[in-house]
Amino acid sequence: MSPVTTKGGLTVRRLTIFAIIIILSTGCTIESICKPNREDVIEQIVPSSVQIVLERDGERFRSGSGVAVAARQSERGTECFVLTSGHTLSHRSDKDRVFILFGRHRSAGKKEAAVVVAQRDTGEMDLALLRAPTGECIPAQFGNPPSLGDPIWVVAYPWGRNMTLVGGIVSQVNLDQPGDRATAPRFIVDASVSYGSSGGGVYDAEGLLVGVVEGYRSARVSFEGNASPQYITVPVPGETYVVPLADVRRFLTQVDQTALPGALRTVEGARP
Repeated sequence: MSPVTTKGGLTVRRLTIFAIIIILSTGCTIESICKPNREDVIEQIVPSSVQIVLERDGERFRSGSGVAVAARQSERGTECFVLTSGHTLSHRSDKDRVFILFGRHRSAGKKEAAVVVAQRDTGEMDLALLRAPTGECIPAQFGNPPSLGDPIWVVAYPWGRNMTLVGGIVSQVNLDQPGDRATAPRFIVDASVSYGSSGGGVYDAEGLLVGVVEGYRSARVSFEGNASPQYITVPVPGETYVVPLADVRRFLTQVDQTALPGALRTVEGARP
């Protein structure tokens, strides 16, 4: 090795050590440098959020939230596949129509008619998969099962209105469930949501999808009416139930695989 190369190598090494000393002295870590900042995470997760609208005789009668999870090219262009809650689509007639609003995070959104690929609304499974043509499909990236105390983001459209972004942590996991974290059951986050948030995406601190909102605990608040006591049902703050990716995978195994894009087919190497 020539003296010039050696000198240059030593200079680079000294600069690297010097930079690490500065980082550590300011309270930073090498790990924190690699993590995306909050602005980047929000910019990543928000575009994958969509709003679900059900119409009857041309009038909206129900709304929900959803998250784009895959795209596929077809003869008609790009088809977007969206996850939402199964109960959002329950008790509808053959004449009722389902729509997805894309780009809703930045405007009124573009409404596209959706096809229900699959739906389950049972005590064990509360998920649905929709398909709609759009040029604005930005699928979320799947993450890993979170642990107790992990930070999360929830993106949804409560009360059928504008998008809401709320943060929190994983506040409860079911430690009594047998098996490992890859097959973890539903968990709870302390991010508060309201009616219409079901199906919204739940993301980890890096912006990766870890589940979808299933629902929330509610409570009856009584008050005195004109003739007799009355009550209203309100969400209990901080008790939001989440359908984890393990349930999403089980749900997808029950779907006709030929109806799914490659990214969602439940074969080895193609799982979310």
